Amino acid sequence: MAKGIEIREAHFPGRAPVDTYGNGGFRFADMSHRGSILCLPSGIYGWDMDMSKGLSVESFQKVLDEADDIEVLLVGTGTELRRLPLELKNALKARGISSDPMSTGAAVRTFNIMLAESRAVAASLIAV
Repeated sequence: MAKGIEIREAHFPGRAPVDTYGNGGFRFADMSHRGSILCLPSGIYGWDMDMSKGLSVESFQKVLDEADDIEVLLVGTGTELRRLPLELKNALKARGISSDPMSTGAAVRTFNIMLAESRAVAASLIAV
């Protein structure tokens, strides 16, 4: 039986700075990803999120699952600053995570600096 193309969940198993962003995606660790990403202690994951979707506790479940290793979550909300819904902000706070929404560009720059400082940082980055 011939094997077809296997589609896997996008995942880079490690921490890496984001080299560039734009044109609907990101470059990191000599790879590129089209779409939004979650940069977590366990790796970088493709994230089914765009500027038209609402930010919810459910869409941040993977972040909450790794809360023990995250002190600060940078939320890149696209080209415009979007406030986090109170329910989401409270869910993150309850797990000991300080959340900071900002434009995706600002979030990428801040993430790279905090990562270089070996801080317990994560980022959810909506593609622009």
